Amino acid sequence: MPRQPRLDSPGLLQHVMARGIEGREIFKDDQDRTSFLDRFATILDETQTQCYAWALILNHFHLLLRTGPTPLSKVMRRLMTGYAVTFNKRHKRSGHLFQNRYKSIVCEEDPYLLELIRYIHLNPVRAGLVKDLKELDKYPWCGHATILGKRANPLIPKQPNTQNRRNEPNRLNERDRPNRPDKSLAEATIEDVVLHFGDTLNVARRSYRQFIKNGIDQGTRPDLQGGGLVRSAGGNKVDLLGRKKEDREKGDERILGGGEFVETILADSEKIEGYKFLKKVSLSELVETVSTYLDADKYEVLSGNRRKKNCHARGLICFLAAKSMGYKFTDIAEILRIHPVTAGRCAEKGKKLVDKDEGIWEIMK
Repeated sequence: MPRQPRLDSPGLLQHVMARGIEGREIFKDDQDRTSFLDRFATILDETQTQCYAWALILNHFHLLLRTGPTPLSKVMRRLMTGYAVTFNKRHKRSGHLFQNRYKSIVCEEDPYLLELIRYIHLNPVRAGLVKDLKELDKYPWCGHATILGKRANPLIPKQPNTQNRRNEPNRLNERDRPNRPDKSLAEATIEDVVLHFGDTLNVARRSYRQFIKNGIDQGTRPDLQGGGLVRSAGGNKVDLLGRKKEDREKGDERILGGGEFVETILADSEKIEGYKFLKKVSLSELVETVSTYLDADKYEVLSGNRRKKNCHARGLICFLAAKSMGYKFTDIAEILRIHPVTAGRCAEKGKKLVDKDEGIWEIMK
């Protein structure tokens, strides 16, 4: 059976896995792991891709990513090809390092974001690399210790003055939330995770650790490994045989989510090729054009005013600029005075507006 095309668009949450060829080790020592993470940190920052969870196992790795303007395929090609070249040179070997292409599963965010963070961060325990949660708390080769504040975030690119950014405040107040443009994307992403568990670091980290602890006895979680049909059977493929077709949710092995989410993603994927590449205009001109089209005041759009039409305008600006004109979210965020993370989320909302109103493409002609 031919391989199905990948599903990808800005803002999608994706669980990504890759294994060594023939099950061989892809990390032989800490130098290999550090090399991988240094490369990964640079690529995440340059492509404005968020990483919510990660774990390096001896012969494979797990990543939980939210794509930005750069397609996932380009992100992973840079990461895997670059690392393979470095690994082969260091260990005096040749040939493929990874088994086939990486595997990616588009994930429904509300029910699965935190579950997948826990699933991925418990991989070292399941693999026997650490014996218990206490060891995992300080384990350097997955993202768990970073969330707990036990280790510096290795996904912050090595740049001048980044060391000072690792000194976290005691309280996550408004000026420390992820929309601060002076924070790195890696820092903002970790804060995004922490904010799911509490308003202060101490409370949030305790709640997060208890959440991880509760997952230790859950085992391999097959319900987090399959697509919609597998999910609808509670992770048991055998149970599907006893269900009538009309009782099954819509499913696809490339998607983890409920039937409605699966149908939405599949419908969107059919439209992706229809997205148009527009003539690149200045961001100021784009703001002017979109604001006029939606009868919004461009100054309110730029000020962050929360009126519905202003929010819609920011969504369309982010989507058209990133998806159809090739702007980076960092550039879009600068003119809109928001964080690149927020720009990515706005782009996803803008995509939905475009899907409902094809006439939007005409305004840029």
